[in-house]
Amino acid sequence: MKILGIGNAIVDVICKVDDSFIEQNNLTKSTMKLFFDENKFKQLLSNLKIEKTVSGGSVANTIVGLSQLGDKVGFIGKISDDDFGDKYEEGLKKENIEYFYSKKKEEFPTGTCLIFVTPDSERTMCTFLGIAGKINENDINSDVIKKSEIIFLEGYLWDEGEPKKAFDKAIKNAKKVAMSLSDQFCVDRHKPHFLNLVKNKLDIIFANEQEFTSLIEAKKFEEVIDFSKQLNKLVVVTRGNKGAVAINGNEVVECDIKKNLRIIDLTGAGDLFAAGFLHGYVNKLSINECLENGTEMSSRVIQQIGARI
Repeated sequence: MKILGIGNAIVDVICKVDDSFIEQNNLTKSTMKLFFDENKFKQLLSNLKIEKTVSGGSVANTIVGLSQLGDKVGFIGKISDDDFGDKYEEGLKKENIEYFYSKKKEEFPTGTCLIFVTPDSERTMCTFLGIAGKINENDINSDVIKKSEIIFLEGYLWDEGEPKKAFDKAIKNAKKVAMSLSDQFCVDRHKPHFLNLVKNKLDIIFANEQEFTSLIEAKKFEEVIDFSKQLNKLVVVTRGNKGAVAINGNEVVECDIKKNLRIIDLTGAGDLFAAGFLHGYVNKLSINECLENGTEMSSRVIQQIGARI
């Protein structure tokens, strides 16, 4: 197998809202907020018009993109035997992804993410992890990991306790580890742990400029470049309308964004960028070609609603 993704198995519920909704509910635009109270989460959803419901999760979106590009891929993520769980599993099968988890009736429901898309196409997320956040080392298939060229992890999945043990087991058995820092909320919440992962355990790191700047508490982007050079790993940073940059040791490669796009929804832009980049990487393309592939995939997904093409 080329790439095995391990992440939160979450059903995305996409709703269009105006800026006042974000303010009224004390949300910070373009970030993710975790909900721990299922009833409050349901209450938030109750008065909204749903545009689209689709099986999602950051790494799963990347894995779907890789499958669409023709790569042999698999996924590990925890769901419950409920309606959303069935929908989630069907979504993966439809995309020819091997799913290495056998669902059963759980104490918690399948995870759900409300994605609020504002008129400026930015997305703000509220997530109830449900059973997805209860992943543990017993859910991690070591044999499948050992047979995969790369495992791809998400910062959203990392947490103290059982999820950390699952992370550690996956990393210990992997040939090569890639990870997305996922969100500034995750970075700020787990900064010392993420720094340790970046410095000592990961081979490929994906982040946007905001996340990486926060991680190393940089004042300007040049500090991100300098820090990444010293890591001697492959660091890939997306910079919004400034394009993307990959730092591989002392090699720094930049790529511009595509112009004149009709941007509808930025959900999944980073996930699909990672899909395009990793597709190039496992197929031995140059770093520049990997960046171009990533840019192409993210450009396609932001011209529609939802995180999958």
